[in-house]
Amino acid sequence: MEPLLEVRDLAKWFFSAPGPLGGKRRILKAVDGVSFTLRRGETLGLVGESGCGKSTTGKTLLRLLEPDRGEVLFRGENILQRSHRAMRPLRRELQMIFQDPYASLNPRRRIGDIVGEPLRIHSLARGRELRQEVLRLLDTVGLQKEHIDRYPHEFSGGQRQRIGIARALAVRPSLIVADEPVSALDLSIQAQVVNLLQDVQEQFELTYLFIAHDLSVVEHISDRVAVMYLGRIVELAEATKLYRAPRHPYSEALLNAVPTPDPDRRHKRRLLQGELPSPLAPPCGCHFHPRCPYARDLCREQSPALVDQGDGHLAACHFSSEVGRFRH
Repeated sequence: MEPLLEVRDLAKWFFSAPGPLGGKRRILKAVDGVSFTLRRGETLGLVGESGCGKSTTGKTLLRLLEPDRGEVLFRGENILQRSHRAMRPLRRELQMIFQDPYASLNPRRRIGDIVGEPLRIHSLARGRELRQEVLRLLDTVGLQKEHIDRYPHEFSGGQRQRIGIARALAVRPSLIVADEPVSALDLSIQAQVVNLLQDVQEQFELTYLFIAHDLSVVEHISDRVAVMYLGRIVELAEATKLYRAPRHPYSEALLNAVPTPDPDRRHKRRLLQGELPSPLAPPCGCHFHPRCPYARDLCREQSPALVDQGDGHLAACHFSSEVGRFRH
């Protein structure tokens, strides 16, 4: 079956301004040759540390940021070749849930106007019909009908994120990019929002790109997981396979960092050392080698390709067969 979305060699670069004493502009490769596919009805989790390029990837494939290289095929069509005017009808199919529920809602507008705006823009409903559709959407995400005339500041963070979900659902999209939708919420609320996302995915037959930095959150919602480091995908596999047997040292380190209630296991785990290098000056060879317990001379000299390690499990590591030595 043809994938709903196929991303090929996607790149997004930013340029630093010269310093006060002059000098050359430097390139920040926020997204550096990212490729993946998404099947209809699937959830692909995209994880990594802050600054690795996850959110930029999501915004670039939706053309909220214009890419510098690559292709984004939606239902077989490269949408990067469309003009901005021609992109407008496609916006119904491609929606985004933003990370910050406090900043993503206009504080001057009532909830009914915020959720109903996509319906008005795409001429899907008006008048009484529009209000009834907004009420139905609010009910779908667990809000009450009296909430329709309130303002964003009257809601908690979890409720605001539910409003953001309702707004994304309004135009019945096929694909939603969820950009860290629970990272700004309390732990007790995160599970509720994740469960809601799973419920509406089944109800509306949605496909998700679920961006997060917390592997424990991604585990419960994703069919496959892609791990990013300094603008590149370093591992991509079915969620169960990646969590059981990671093939990249960075994935192994992220899994070791997930909290566990077992005190004996906490003592055995080997946690990630060092700081994330500057994306303006990434290390030569494998970008991860300064923090990698498996690194050798080859890693410092040659960047590994993302290749199939067997059974569709992709990893970019010269010594992926050795990964697991520090996984308990």
